[in-house]
Amino acid sequence: MTKTLDAKTLKRWLSDGAEIALLDVREHGQYGESHLFFGVPLPYSRLEIDAPRLVPRRSTRIVLYDDGSLAVAQIAARRLEAVGYTEVNVLQDGTRGWERAGFRLFAGVNVPSKAFGELVERECHTPRISAADLARMQRSGEPVAVVDGRPLAEFRKMSIPGARCCPNGELAYRVRAMVPDERMPIVVNCAGRTRSIIGAQTLIDLGIPNPVRALENGTQGWYLADLELEHGATRGYPDIAPASDLSGARTGAQAMAKRCGVRSIEDEEASAWLTDPDRTTYLFDVRTAEEFSASTIPGAVHAPGGQLVQATDQWVGVRHARLLVFDSGDVRAPVVASWLARMGHEAAVLRAGAASRARPHWVAPALASIESIGARDLQAARDTAVVDLRPSTAYRKAHLAGSRWSIRPRLAQVEARVANRRMVLVADDPAIACIAAIDLREAGVPRVAALEGGFEAWRAAGGAVESSPDRPTDAECIDYLFFVHDRHEGNKDSARRYLAWETQLLSQLDEQELGAYRLVMVGGR
Repeated sequence: MTKTLDAKTLKRWLSDGAEIALLDVREHGQYGESHLFFGVPLPYSRLEIDAPRLVPRRSTRIVLYDDGSLAVAQIAARRLEAVGYTEVNVLQDGTRGWERAGFRLFAGVNVPSKAFGELVERECHTPRISAADLARMQRSGEPVAVVDGRPLAEFRKMSIPGARCCPNGELAYRVRAMVPDERMPIVVNCAGRTRSIIGAQTLIDLGIPNPVRALENGTQGWYLADLELEHGATRGYPDIAPASDLSGARTGAQAMAKRCGVRSIEDEEASAWLTDPDRTTYLFDVRTAEEFSASTIPGAVHAPGGQLVQATDQWVGVRHARLLVFDSGDVRAPVVASWLARMGHEAAVLRAGAASRARPHWVAPALASIESIGARDLQAARDTAVVDLRPSTAYRKAHLAGSRWSIRPRLAQVEARVANRRMVLVADDPAIACIAAIDLREAGVPRVAALEGGFEAWRAAGGAVESSPDRPTDAECIDYLFFVHDRHEGNKDSARRYLAWETQLLSQLDEQELGAYRLVMVGGR
């Protein structure tokens, strides 16, 4: 029987200094509506797929929770124990028990990173500029470089006119190539607040002489000021030539790291960290996707530096673990590690970078196999029930005619309606079907198969397709977060609510949550 613990015990565990993985096993939409501050999203629909990445050490102390009315956490505990995790606990009564004990729940996602951004602005007095003032500068022809700190995919959706995309993790490395004039003002923006603040403060902490500002409220603030956004822009950062002089950037980055208590470690110490059976060490390559694809350390995880700071809980599942980051050029990794350290993590830089001989030794458990069926064979099949496991919003747009939508924690409701028919699962990722089949077999479904190639293979084979804009219902779409979901789609009220949520986060933290940060004042110029 899986061990349970009450909310007050968990509260003590979270600050006792030992490693702990606090995992919310509900689906994305449920998590985003209400969760614990230190809770890391690990949806049951992806449990065995993502657990080895988020919690690589099998003996880590783990606490799972749901909303207290479901059995998802108990089932998830059994599944984790089945793949080798040995210290699995369940929070008694889940989020309901937590709230009854007098502790706060939080809406939204990436809450620790978002709250940290607000703390940085408050404590570092990060200078900012309003959308109206930036627009006035542009209209008057005043020189100004607008740098968007988001990934290119987000930049393409909407951007400030004239801005160039340079994700925050690349700023220190590429700013001088983008803005060679040291007198030109630089404005850093994102869609909201966090990456604007962190990007601007990064440049200030590096000591660059340019005047630097964060764009207040990002593209949402621009839209709320009744200014036109650009859509489909592709202006990016320039490549760094092999012979480029990065000595100034390197000096600034290393000084920043030193002030934040970040060390650079050699391969021997890194190997000891990565093979330590009693501590968890994550190894992150913080460079671009192109650099990662060309060459990296076997077993390293790609985590673009800006996004790692912006959404740390998507990569780090274990509180009090060690974070080891590397790059090439010795600029990006020290800056990223400095921010991680200020967020309260034990962070270090791997000195040898991608050329290191250090290797992680954690191995992901093999997933159970599942029979597959081709699209043409499925077209000819009889006595078959098709269940679509893709995101609910994708199902609404298009799905196999006659198929049902479901998700792993709700499969029992479908299983009761298909009797002894063969069940065929449709998934973008075959692993999703593999782990869903575990539950179906346990429920007594005798024949389970996956559609080979998924929905796109079915469509390519000319299979019948239909849409259902209102099915599943919003209430059934537990994998989708409706929380101000249309703030980028012209809904000004939604944008205002989101910005209000973001700016109020810091005031909601208790002493333990606020005390997790270690905000060192670097000073910059």
